[in-house]
Amino acid sequence: MSDFKRIDPHTASQLLDNNAQLVDIRDPQSFDFGHIPGAIRLDNDNLADFVANANQQAPLIVCCYHGNSSQGAAAYLASIGFAEAYSLDGGFDLWRQTYPERVSAE
Repeated sequence: MSDFKRIDPHTASQLLDNNAQLVDIRDPQSFDFGHIPGAIRLDNDNLADFVANANQQAPLIVCCYHGNSSQGAAAYLASIGFAEAYSLDGGFDLWRQTYPERVSAE
């Protein structure tokens, strides 16, 4: 069983530039208002499909609001086989402050 790591937005940006996977566990309204480009909104309804179809050997970054809830989600994903699971410190809030030009809205 592997463990997750906490990473800052700069490290997350580098991983994303190298094709890391990204999931966002915030509520649908917050996600629609703004999210990191390429993020998949993950919740209990699509978790099984995501796990079945994701590359569990590729880096996976978990994003939430402030970097708290993502730690539990990253730990869970690591425990079920994701080799490189990361929690984004500061969450989407810090990402948006650090990279305002790298935010999408639907």
